[in-house]
Amino acid sequence: MPKLLSVQQAQSCDEEGCIQYEFQTVETNHPWINEYFIDRIKTANPVAFQAPSTGEKPKVIAEKDLGEASIVVRFIGQNQNLATFEMMSYIYSAGAAHGMYHNEYVNFDLKTQKRISLQDLVVTGADSKVVEALFSTNSMWLEDHSIEQTKLKLSDNFYYGANGIVFVYPLYELASYAEGMSELTLPYHYTANLIKPEFLPNLPKYKNQ
Repeated sequence: MPKLLSVQQAQSCDEEGCIQYEFQTVETNHPWINEYFIDRIKTANPVAFQAPSTGEKPKVIAEKDLGEASIVVRFIGQNQNLATFEMMSYIYSAGAAHGMYHNEYVNFDLKTQKRISLQDLVVTGADSKVVEALFSTNSMWLEDHSIEQTKLKLSDNFYYGANGIVFVYPLYELASYAEGMSELTLPYHYTANLIKPEFLPNLPKYKNQ
């Protein structure tokens, strides 16, 4: 279930301007997951959770002069012991042409109660082979964006899609801001000997192409 996080300061100001905060997280039946996201939000925005200085009067700020910082956490899905969440962050400075956003996917192994990292996911020593497979299965899009295989790197931001593991890249890394965050899919039938089987969802058995 979604849960709004209460803050000590709904907005704060410094020499760079004023920011308004809003945070929404999830409330699951796993307390350790709830705590994980609360800690992440508080670490990313410590000022919002600090009590204002004694005697400090709230400033009246025009909307046009007010920036924004927000984080929304949502549940994406679960397959057996693998659960995926999305952490959507947005920051906007007043007067800027546009805000900046980042969608981070967090995958948990519910058995071990740990986050699954890229290092956990990929078979040891298989990184270059995963890049090769990822380039091969997304070659048309990558070539259209003038990205050579030697320039492609694995992203540590990924989620389990319907057809494969989706690697997500930050704004500007592979494409323009207008195109948003880029996603490259490694089909599940390419994952044998590349992705550790314990970190694959329970799916039909595929043969490598």
